[in-house]
Amino acid sequence: MVNQMKDMDPEMIHTICEQLRPLHQIKKETFSKYNVKRGLRNADGTGVLAGITRLGNVHGYLLNEGEREPIEGKLTYRGIDIYDLLHAFESEDRFGFGEVGYLLLSGQLPTSAQLSRFTDMIGEARALPDNFTEDMIMRAPSPDIMNKLAGATLALYSYDPNPDDISPENILRQGISLMAKFPVIISHAYQARRRYFEGQSMYLHVPDPKLSTAENILHLIRPDGTCTDEEAKLLDRCLIIHAEHGGGNNSAFATRVVSSSGTDTYSAIAAAVGSLKGPRHGGANLKVVQMFEDIKANVSDWTDQEEVYQYLLRILAGEVGDHSGLIYGMGHAIYTLSDPRAVALKSAARPLAEKKGYLDEFNLIELVEKLTPGAFAEARGADTKVMCANVDMYSGLVYKMLGIPQEMFTPLFATARIVGWIAHRMEEVAFGGRIIRPAFKPLSKNVPYVPISKRG
Repeated sequence: MVNQMKDMDPEMIHTICEQLRPLHQIKKETFSKYNVKRGLRNADGTGVLAGITRLGNVHGYLLNEGEREPIEGKLTYRGIDIYDLLHAFESEDRFGFGEVGYLLLSGQLPTSAQLSRFTDMIGEARALPDNFTEDMIMRAPSPDIMNKLAGATLALYSYDPNPDDISPENILRQGISLMAKFPVIISHAYQARRRYFEGQSMYLHVPDPKLSTAENILHLIRPDGTCTDEEAKLLDRCLIIHAEHGGGNNSAFATRVVSSSGTDTYSAIAAAVGSLKGPRHGGANLKVVQMFEDIKANVSDWTDQEEVYQYLLRILAGEVGDHSGLIYGMGHAIYTLSDPRAVALKSAARPLAEKKGYLDEFNLIELVEKLTPGAFAEARGADTKVMCANVDMYSGLVYKMLGIPQEMFTPLFATARIVGWIAHRMEEVAFGGRIIRPAFKPLSKNVPYVPISKRG
């Protein structure tokens, strides 16, 4: 594609940035001086209590006399343990993402009849408006699918006969429509990316209203449109564990912040998509994959614990990798001993790794998970740090084994999390009650206005 956007004056851009640079230098002590909660975090790392939710609970430690006491992680949806949900779906050999969606949106587990009607409703809502793919996706393809997803979400406002009504019934109607359409949007955006940025053929399949969300995703992105039941069930598990993660995660909080202003559903969800794209949030799964590609290329023996350990020390020192000093996929703001999402994904990933010839990569990831806490403690000069693998550590490998391209990793996360976003929006509109508006400490001094004729 030809870039139609003209470059702006680089010298002017440089000048403005140079003027800003000293204003962006704020010492860490300044935040402490004014008791500013950076990142809405307390001094002990816990989150500032900013709201109430009945949706999900993320539990990873106990506070014992002001100090964190590590425990095994626990994630619940409407009070139901994620492990119990996954076990039920696995033992009954059925797809569970639709049921999880009903649970999060309604607060109750559906009856068989209710689940059937709910999934039928989603299936019927999958089709995009007439010419939407051509007009909104193909005419302005994006190299980043998350940006196209956000834009397409906003564009759907124009096709809604009642877009600004914020009654629970209307938000739910809009939410179910978006849940149904996200897999189609990201799949068509991916095909447009292939065509216009990679010079490859497009495969635009029509969504099947009778298939589950996981089956539809694989059907839409694969040239032949086929998948095995085992593959679809594993992707369904990924969607389930990504569906919700409490009101404090960045994208759910973004949904609530924007929703508190009284705006429409499409604007609120587009903001959440933008949040999830970031590498510190949903985009972290891609960072994990890139990190392991670097490790595999530079560690000669993936089974040699000492060689892997030494390379991890070099990553932490910022000498190799992306030079960030971070080991992606390790550690979490709340979970300490374990991330239940990572545990659930890891257990399901191993059999597929054995079957598809990815066991060496799986074992390498497991070894990095094992060695990182010690490497971190040595590199940072601290006591042994309790640190667990988070869900991003294994999700990338699962997607890779399913033949899903890297560009789709974060969009798949969004396709799952849309359920939680809509549920959080409904809660915020229902009982939030006030526009979310935290305070910022101003540091600027009063200065007189200088006429333009007297400026240097």
